[in-house]
Amino acid sequence: MIFAMVMIGGITRLTWSGLSITEWQPVSGIVPPLSAADWQAEFAKYQQTSQYRLLNAGMSLADFKTIFLWEYVHRLWGRLIGLVYALPFLYFLVRGRIPRRIAGPLAGIFALGGCQGALGWYMVESGLAERIEVSQYRLTAHLALALVIYAATLWTALGLLKTPRVAAPARLRRGAEIVLGLVSLTIVAGGFVAGLNAGLAYNTFPLMDGRLVPAGYAQLEPFIRNCFENVAAVQFDHRVLAMTTVALVILLWLAGSGAALPVPAKRALHVLVIIALLQLGLGISTLLLVVPISLAAAHQAGAVLLLTAAIVLRYRLKAVSGDIG
Repeated sequence: MIFAMVMIGGITRLTWSGLSITEWQPVSGIVPPLSAADWQAEFAKYQQTSQYRLLNAGMSLADFKTIFLWEYVHRLWGRLIGLVYALPFLYFLVRGRIPRRIAGPLAGIFALGGCQGALGWYMVESGLAERIEVSQYRLTAHLALALVIYAATLWTALGLLKTPRVAAPARLRRGAEIVLGLVSLTIVAGGFVAGLNAGLAYNTFPLMDGRLVPAGYAQLEPFIRNCFENVAAVQFDHRVLAMTTVALVILLWLAGSGAALPVPAKRALHVLVIIALLQLGLGISTLLLVVPISLAAAHQAGAVLLLTAAIVLRYRLKAVSGDIG
């Protein structure tokens, strides 16, 4: 469900649907507009936003319903995740069925889910005033927290499996940790690409406007702002991080192929390199074709799959067995 939520969120952003619901109503917002009058009221609220006035002026009610429904599904799915998580968690907790060693992590994941809902509204709020889209900082924070929740859930779930883990060479474990860090950093950089719509510029590869480093890379002062607010720099950084990640994954795969690893770890290593190459191809295709929604959504799904593969590999290579961490 969390994986699907990330995909729904990505499509919501790609279709410019995220600002179509202008109020945060955690309880009453569960019920969608049911009558023509309800739809007209929601549409009237959206017409007061800068996005409507500057981007979608003249939009029909039918078109508004389309973007509204994407945002509605996004919010409803978030509520469903909370419900699906909370009910069994509380049930097993009250019955004493949850081991003490994971009660804390499970409660922490639930708390992060609540924070994610609040952060989602904080993100939307940034686009309801003078902007026609949400802040790239808040968008990236929202994406990053979603992936933290996903990673924490996955790691906890892996700890409940009975698959034995055999000590792996320290260099492979360190390599897996570096890959995991680079994958995470690349996804965060991708959040800024999405937030600035940077994929709609420099639609060539490997050069950007005929140059290895784009001419406008360092146009903002202070320099650090370029990493978060400069379209050329943000896209270039994401490219470099992605290619570095894939190169390191290949090196790790070559190193691991000759090591005496258990079958689950070998399988995780093979899956990691396959997904990394697939994700690189998706990223380049998305860029060259100027971000079609289907490919962009597949690229976001590939990012989560790559993160999954990196987490599973790191877990399999853990030297100490018998605990959840």
